[in-house]
Amino acid sequence: MHNQPSAHKSIRRLLVANRGEIAIRIMRTAHQMGIETVAVYSSADANAAHVAYADRAIHIGDAPSEASYLLNKNIIWAAKQTGADAIHPGYGFLSENAGLARACTDTEICFVGPPARVIDEMGAKKVAKNIAQEAGVPVVPGYSGEAQDDARLIEEAKKIGFPLLIKASAGGGGRGMRLVQHESELQEALTEARSESQRAFGNDTLLLERYIEQPRHIEIQILADAHGNVIHLGERECSIQRRYQKILEESPSTAVDADLRERMGADAVALAKKVGYVNAGTVEFILDQEGNYYFLEMNTRLQVEHPITEEVYGVDLVRAQLQIAMGMPLEITQAYVEPMAFALEARLYAEDPANDFMPSNGTLWRWKLPETEGVRIDSGVRENDVVSTYYDPMLAKVIARGPTREETRLRMLRALRAFEIAGVQTNRDFLIDVLEQPAWIAGDTHTHFISTHFPEGWAPKINDALAHQAALAATFYEVHERLCRRTHLPQLVGGFRNNFYAPAEETFTLRDQELSVFYRIRGRHFTPQHLAFDVYDAPTATPTPWKARIEGHTVELTSPDGLMHRWSVHLRSSASDAAQEISVHTQDAAFVLTRAPRFALPVETIEEGSCVSPMSGTVLRQLVQEGDTVTAGQTLLVLEAMKMEHRVTAPTDGIVTTLHVQEGEVVESGIVLAVVERAH
Repeated sequence: MHNQPSAHKSIRRLLVANRGEIAIRIMRTAHQMGIETVAVYSSADANAAHVAYADRAIHIGDAPSEASYLLNKNIIWAAKQTGADAIHPGYGFLSENAGLARACTDTEICFVGPPARVIDEMGAKKVAKNIAQEAGVPVVPGYSGEAQDDARLIEEAKKIGFPLLIKASAGGGGRGMRLVQHESELQEALTEARSESQRAFGNDTLLLERYIEQPRHIEIQILADAHGNVIHLGERECSIQRRYQKILEESPSTAVDADLRERMGADAVALAKKVGYVNAGTVEFILDQEGNYYFLEMNTRLQVEHPITEEVYGVDLVRAQLQIAMGMPLEITQAYVEPMAFALEARLYAEDPANDFMPSNGTLWRWKLPETEGVRIDSGVRENDVVSTYYDPMLAKVIARGPTREETRLRMLRALRAFEIAGVQTNRDFLIDVLEQPAWIAGDTHTHFISTHFPEGWAPKINDALAHQAALAATFYEVHERLCRRTHLPQLVGGFRNNFYAPAEETFTLRDQELSVFYRIRGRHFTPQHLAFDVYDAPTATPTPWKARIEGHTVELTSPDGLMHRWSVHLRSSASDAAQEISVHTQDAAFVLTRAPRFALPVETIEEGSCVSPMSGTVLRQLVQEGDTVTAGQTLLVLEAMKMEHRVTAPTDGIVTTLHVQEGEVVESGIVLAVVERAH
């Protein structure tokens, strides 16, 4: 039986129950359709970009999402207060929350999404798996029974065999998921998965699945109206992941030909019809190396990676969602669905790939977006915005479109390199590295791509020559600034003395690397915009002549061999006793240099055995007390920030002599959490 067409024949004012780039993305299409928009915001988001973009906005609670964006009652209240007649949940937060869908129905507000019953059924992984089997869709062997005690799960795991996956039945996004390689790891993994699932979804039910070696993650976009029409819009491959979170997606997939696309699409449509689906949704599959595919889950919402489907098939999925919610039939049929291009999406995150992808927070004091042909940027941040620990660390989605996969890749690389970012660490250079891997270029992708190609983790590749040039650009820019400000004897060369003197020196740090610049300004005839320098590798070395032309924040360096290099230089203003940060960017490289203050304060030493916080976040669990005896590698505390958990472990066998934090406490990166005195 099909759902009846919606009674809402038009949407006048749309409340978007989300934040950041997805809220702006939805509002953009709503504005194009003549629909007014309402933003909701927490205390941390009062000055956020999505609030400024909306026609009106309303405060819904404190910074933690549990006190604002995750409260159904606050969202419904906000809709009533602002006169919104429809709510779009975006993705994340309440996007797959049947309670919100029911609350909308009860209050006669149009919910832009599937019926509450469908959200319930497809959100419970074991129920969804059973429905998929009834629809004739292949599923991965595993256990999804009612018995959830450890003994039963351990028994079923032994039947399935290792390695296997533990999954949270109530949700996705990698939350509550654990890969178990050996039976000895099973008990701890079950405990962790239950805890994470309960916190993320309010449900600790787990399921077990056979682990498919090196699969591809393929998902099919579907659209279903309330008149019984269901179509699919091809596939997206989302195999490049870290911590089960996607970071790079493409469409079409290099592993999917027309025949496989038709079969997978037909199964996705069959599943949608079986469950009575309405609106936009995604059916996810894993594809093994032999070309067999298995149902993974169904996401009853818009996906983060939906833009690449829009670019390949020329369909505005948000527009389709709104039209379906208003009771309109689909504008296209399956016969007219054909891929017209190639598309890539890269998720630019505030995180440090060189430090196990730890989240990074701070003030985004430099943020300049690229302007590249064939590239679309969906972002929810602006320069000087604060990237907090409360929400997902994604800064932007970079979407490239092209006539071939290779041209699309090159456009993406050009766009990524053109970003100018300072204030937080990002995964920009890591994404570039992935896209330049020969295996990715050849289309040899799978969900273990990162661990396969970066088995020892990822480290930035610093080009020493470019780093030195960046230091030169920073130095010359600052000389230019000083000369422009100087009012005393402006006709003299900067740093002039009437006797021989040693070259001037500037010292910067780049991560753990120190960069020194030794220089003299040459000649008496100069302007602050046109400078000539002698540059020394060491104070007594033979100098080499460089020229610099400075206009605004652009520094054009001309090397001794006549090559010109253009750099963009921006300084972060700071107190005189603080280190100064300098963003230095060119198309070939980007650096954030730090220059120590002239009169630095003494550096405090960290006590031996200290456990230092690797990120800013909240102490989720405290597993030890002062005086406890611990072993090296034992978990002491669990931190949570930006949708991820991190275990803080003992650095050595010994006794916990000091515990500086407790559960629920918010901590900053770099502080000492606990001290373990080595056992003698």
